[in-house]
Amino acid sequence: MAKVLFTISYDVHPERREEYLSLIQEMKRHFSSVNGRSYSVFEQKGKKNSFSEVFIFNSVEEYDQLEDQDDDLRSLVEKLESVLADKKMKYTTLIELE
Repeated sequence: MAKVLFTISYDVHPERREEYLSLIQEMKRHFSSVNGRSYSVFEQKGKKNSFSEVFIFNSVEEYDQLEDQDDDLRSLVEKLESVLADKKMKYTTLIELE
């Protein structure tokens, strides 16, 4: 089974940083309660308020389940979109070579 590394990168309004950091804690709790998903958030070195969410899935099938959002996750994503600096997200999906 090939693992999948999925990232979402974006910039956050500087004045909304604290709100964002609080939101990320909620998202971490949510994802750890959903099948114990591997989920981390990183800030780009040298570029404050530029973040990447990183998911590691054990299979393509597990990755495909990310699309199955529940109401709690939809609400969290809406809050996240409201703090973005330019409303743009960059998605990257990498599949492990076997």
